[in-house]
Amino acid sequence: MEITSAMVKELRDRTNVGMMDCKKALKDTAGDMEKAVDLLRQKGLAKAMKRAGREATDGMVHSYIHSGGKIGVLVEVNCETDFAAKSEDFGEFVRNVALQIAAANPLGVSPEDVPAEVIERERAIYLAQAQESGKPANILEKMVDGKMRKFYEENTLLQQKFIRDPEKSIQDYLNELIAKIGEKIEVRRFCRYQLGE
Repeated sequence: MEITSAMVKELRDRTNVGMMDCKKALKDTAGDMEKAVDLLRQKGLAKAMKRAGREATDGMVHSYIHSGGKIGVLVEVNCETDFAAKSEDFGEFVRNVALQIAAANPLGVSPEDVPAEVIERERAIYLAQAQESGKPANILEKMVDGKMRKFYEENTLLQQKFIRDPEKSIQDYLNELIAKIGEKIEVRRFCRYQLGE
């Protein structure tokens, strides 16, 4: 099948990937637009994983004040270059992350950021609940582990469902941005203030 410039342009508009990569993806998938999109997404995520070891020392600190002035958020998101930091996609991601923090009130960026005493308290509660079921000890541990996974999904930023698209997590949204921009990007830290807390 002949790959036309219109097809390449359509794929580029859908994925924001370079023209040559779009053309190659269309050739590799015999002109199938959906398969080409999937192929570019897979390659983008693979590139994102390669970049995980690189340093992200640029970026932005963003503030968000929820209407009425009762909730405020400061968030720092880092990337490798100021070029990426000034891009519209990066800015939109940072604003959406600040909004997510205001709305969902996570305890930390990732499970490693949750204080040990909070984890111990949650595990103890889940273990007590599991013991009431009367199941064997090996099953109790699995039950507690499952509840802890759910706890992290609800209470850590990267594992939370994105409020604007509950089909994906913030980590999925971050991976898409990394694939699109082609740089390491990380949510470094945040602080959330709520009036009266």
